[in-house]
Amino acid sequence: MNLLSRFNDFLSAGGDVLWLILAVTIWLWCLIVERYWFFLREYPSSREEQVRRWERVAEPASWGAQRKRQQWFSEVDCQMLRNLKLITALIALLPMLGLLGTVTGMIQVFDVMAFMGSGNPRAMADGVSAATIPTMAGMVVAILAIPFATELNRRYQRERRRLHSALSRHE
Repeated sequence: MNLLSRFNDFLSAGGDVLWLILAVTIWLWCLIVERYWFFLREYPSSREEQVRRWERVAEPASWGAQRKRQQWFSEVDCQMLRNLKLITALIALLPMLGLLGTVTGMIQVFDVMAFMGSGNPRAMADGVSAATIPTMAGMVVAILAIPFATELNRRYQRERRRLHSALSRHE
């Protein structure tokens, strides 16, 4: 319970923007886990199904068969590419949300200074923490997610080449 209380205090100190960063972070990691699940569990069977379909084509050199091959390749390619661009966009969005937190926190500091003057550092501390915590949180999450997004993109490219090769082998 102490950990949950500290986490809630951290979110409260960071201001409202930190809650938005938390929501985007959860969304981002759900997408990353989903893509890993797809590549490790679902994609191999989908790939094998398309290869078997291609192997059953009677005349692979015909125009119609080549169009079917392109269609089957595109279907699997779309499955592999799903959410990869969104993951990249969310990673880029997180530091921007952190900067939004900085701006809103500094507005809090200026509001305190307008009402109480600059002689009350305790009153300004809430605004300063609300200005720095979201920036740190957005950058940390983005930095931690970049290697996963890079690896998923590399896996997509590698599997795309392998699928193209497998579907070209039987022409």
